[in-house]
Amino acid sequence: MFGPPKAPKIKGIMHPRFDEILTPEALAFLAKLDGASAGRRADLLAARRERSKRIAGGEPVDFLAETASVREDAAWQVAAPAPGLEDRRCEITGPTSRKMSINALNSGARVWMADFEDATAPSWFNVVDGQLNLFDAIRGNLDFTDENGKEYKVGEKTPTIVVRPRGWRLCEKHLTIDGRPLPASLVDFGLFFFHNAQALIDAGAGPYFYLPKLESHLEARLWNDIFVQAQALLGIPQGTIRATVLIETLPAAFEMEEILYELRDHSSGLNAGRWDYIFSYIKTFANSGPEYVLPDRANVTMTTPMMRAYTELLVSTCHKRGAHAIGGMAAFVPNKADPQVTEQALAKVKADKEREAADGFDGSWVAHPGLVATCTAAFDAVLGDRPNQLDKQRPDVHVTAADIVNPGSTPGQVTLAGLRTNIAVALRYLTAWVSEQGAVAIDNLMEDAATVEISRTQVWQWLHYKTKLAEGLVVTRKLVDELIEHEVAELHAQAKDERAHRHVDEARDVFAEAALGDDLPGFFTPYAYVRYLIARPLQPTGPIGPDDLRMSERVPREHQPA
Repeated sequence: MFGPPKAPKIKGIMHPRFDEILTPEALAFLAKLDGASAGRRADLLAARRERSKRIAGGEPVDFLAETASVREDAAWQVAAPAPGLEDRRCEITGPTSRKMSINALNSGARVWMADFEDATAPSWFNVVDGQLNLFDAIRGNLDFTDENGKEYKVGEKTPTIVVRPRGWRLCEKHLTIDGRPLPASLVDFGLFFFHNAQALIDAGAGPYFYLPKLESHLEARLWNDIFVQAQALLGIPQGTIRATVLIETLPAAFEMEEILYELRDHSSGLNAGRWDYIFSYIKTFANSGPEYVLPDRANVTMTTPMMRAYTELLVSTCHKRGAHAIGGMAAFVPNKADPQVTEQALAKVKADKEREAADGFDGSWVAHPGLVATCTAAFDAVLGDRPNQLDKQRPDVHVTAADIVNPGSTPGQVTLAGLRTNIAVALRYLTAWVSEQGAVAIDNLMEDAATVEISRTQVWQWLHYKTKLAEGLVVTRKLVDELIEHEVAELHAQAKDERAHRHVDEARDVFAEAALGDDLPGFFTPYAYVRYLIARPLQPTGPIGPDDLRMSERVPREHQPA
């Protein structure tokens, strides 16, 4: 298990201070993690694809019969809350760029989810620079001066840092072994853990993580084995790592208890990743018939029956096992120029967080420092001086598979405005993403990659089923192309230089690839990353096929599971 694998080769530019992160010792650590897990990861990703095909062929999505004993065993519990994670009533999320990191650390939230996943466009610079910023933050050395001379410094009281690595599906093309890219999740987890685990422990906390996009308890088991190995390699006590799993895929909603069980010694709860969950619902049933077509995404709220079933099951499951239940994102960005819009939006955020607190959630997410006070106040009203409400059981919750799937339960219609919004917001976000920005304020909302995923899967589904709009039009390729061209023209009109114009065209290409083909790609990010974000010498010049996207799954026989 701990043999001497080959050292990874660096294919990205070594910017200033990158050598502090990409040390020979850190790279050797990554190689050991990869050698023990790469084969299992490849098999699990293949299993995802096979299951998706079976569901498209009519296989029902349901709770697993083979793990019923885990759900029925009332004795087991997850580990007690770790230092710094007892009180999570308000968590702020955001990318690991220097300025955004300082803003998050000064936000007044209890936890900062430092995001290498949806809020970070994973260019080589962003990935390693993010590690440097976390390295400095943990050692009290993080500051920043912007182009106008404004200085940013971190205050004395800061949130507990929880890192979200990229998901299992993604690779890091700038670090390879024998030409095979390393799994991006291992790069993000491994570099952070290697450099900072002991420093965090010495400061009274620990190495804590959010795990994204899991689709099964077997994927959670792989993470748990990686945690065990990483702690053993660095001589850190087992159980020091803690991980909160985002339940943001439909398959994972049916395996919440099993996921907690697999990670029980390292678990710190579950999070209701609402936006990606909606995307996953659409993707899971994309080929299952028009009855699974959802209305405009603005209508898919947390009070719709299928979303209500999912969140109530999450709280019930977590508290049954002694785990934190963390609520979904509030993405509003306060607008100083429009106090009325801000007042109305804050009222909605307040109502959303009050509902979550009343339902039993122990805390929730916000995307902007201006929402921290609103979220905290909502949970203060329920928690008082208590750090959480783990003792609040939900024996009244009885959720069935039909409740979670519940096609047609979401009120509302598909409208021309909804179609236009999906196209416009996706293209605006993608234009920023290909220019290496992962968190983008659009129409007073902080958008990340989940926005594009929902938008482009809805457009694909509406096209696929020739959905009739409320106005009487049918969603056709001609109509969609006209709306795309209109939005692209608007973006070109706003472009200030040749680079900006190029990014608009790249965004249109990504959207076409992700939303307009005969088949629906699982995610937009693998194609967009390989085509536009990796170093230019590594970018393919011709068509991109599955082998280009899955090179990290081509694992030598010695790394395959026995």
